[in-house]
Amino acid sequence: MVLDKKVAEQTINYLTQINAIKLNTKKPFTWTSGIRSPIYCDNRLLLSYPEIRKFIADRMSEIIANKYGQKISITGVATGAIAIGAMIAERLNSPYSYVRPEPKGHGLKNQIEGYIEEGSKLVVIEDLISTGKSSLKAVKALRNKNLNVVGMLSVFSYNFDFANERFQKENISINSLADYNTLVEMIIAEGSITYAESNRLMEWRKDPQSWS
Repeated sequence: MVLDKKVAEQTINYLTQINAIKLNTKKPFTWTSGIRSPIYCDNRLLLSYPEIRKFIADRMSEIIANKYGQKISITGVATGAIAIGAMIAERLNSPYSYVRPEPKGHGLKNQIEGYIEEGSKLVVIEDLISTGKSSLKAVKALRNKNLNVVGMLSVFSYNFDFANERFQKENISINSLADYNTLVEMIIAEGSITYAESNRLMEWRKDPQSWS
């Protein structure tokens, strides 16, 4: 869920400005899950732009402080949210760790890197939420260590109904700076796509498997 429409619009403006968001309704992008998508979002690019990464980290820190208070641990999901999570933790003066969707296959075979006191309340940071599968794997790993995941915050979410249902089933509160709905609204307002294309974009979000 997007909490602030103006922040959502500014986030999307920044991401499109640096080509972190790409649109192609005629030649969809294929995700690792096999889903074919008209939108491709690579939020790792924002780390290269000081003004943009500061905006993102500042806004996410404000949301966490207002929603969860200051005494909270921060955990980034590897690899896209490791740096973003660290910037947020620095602003909040919070303990920081990061978690992989799967344990390492070598060395200590850690899935969670960093020290987190057992029973700690933490907010999980994602750069992107799509189907929710990798995010939920990360949450499961944290809960298996008796950690209290109180919420998840992402830079961008595709806001799929089936993904939201997965999070609700696991009792995880999710919020995002920006989402697919806001992106499509802005694209339509700009007049950069046809009416038929705008309908296709909205229908795709309801049933992304239909393009696969």
